[in-house]
Amino acid sequence: MLVNIPYNLPAVEILKKENIAIDSPRKMRKIRIALLNLMPLKIATETDFIRLLSNNPVTISLDFIKLRTHKSKNTQEEHLSTFYKYFDEIRNKHYDGMIITGAPIELLEFEDVTYWKELQKIFNWAATNVTSTLYICWAAQAALYHLYGIKKYPLEKKMSGVFKHTVSKPQISLFRGFDDEFYIPHSRYTEIRKEDILRIPELELLSESVEAGVYIVMSRSGREFYMTGHSEYASDTLHNEYMRDIAKGLSVEMPANYYHNNDIKNGICARWHAHANLLFINWLNYYV
Repeated sequence: MLVNIPYNLPAVEILKKENIAIDSPRKMRKIRIALLNLMPLKIATETDFIRLLSNNPVTISLDFIKLRTHKSKNTQEEHLSTFYKYFDEIRNKHYDGMIITGAPIELLEFEDVTYWKELQKIFNWAATNVTSTLYICWAAQAALYHLYGIKKYPLEKKMSGVFKHTVSKPQISLFRGFDDEFYIPHSRYTEIRKEDILRIPELELLSESVEAGVYIVMSRSGREFYMTGHSEYASDTLHNEYMRDIAKGLSVEMPANYYHNNDIKNGICARWHAHANLLFINWLNYYV
């Protein structure tokens, strides 16, 4: 398939080297996807999601969204002004799909996040203006809290690594072609709990992990998916996060099940990309 994005987006040169098909503007029906990118390293996150969206038999028109109530400290303003639109500029549009990323602010109370009120408006807007929305990591926790009152809980230590997951409801189209067990990266300091999800009739627990806990929750028959892990992560993302935390002097453990034989000297064992691609193929084909 083809992803229709600006030809000068930094991700283009990276993805062309990976033989990813990038579309130039053309007059045809495209699936409209909005990406609200809350991650600090915008270009890396853009590249991660375009890599997954591109491996599908549809043509996608992708809009990058930013917030008026938050100023990024890690991405140049020129990049944001060139490639991103404010939410109020697109709020009158309808999108086939939307992705709202995580953000490294898990230990803050939701109400203490500077852009919480604007984000709440986006959550409400997505419910009526988007066919299906993916909420990723912190965004999943935030949306579940806003929409259903689900609390997040601090973990004793950072959940970092690649963990084995199972599917609770294999008949769901999101899991067509999935194996009985699959791996997904997690990187977070907080969690949502299974018992809280099961108390809400409108929520369906679709996938979980013995080690990492709740992974995917669905509401409204696929209008919303809440994913606590990072299927979009590149192979070296957890490694880069680990090195960053060590450089900051933080007391963090090595990402679990990530390096060959759990030894950083042996290199990274990337074992989640096939299922990550299948996850996005199924989302686009059956829900978007």
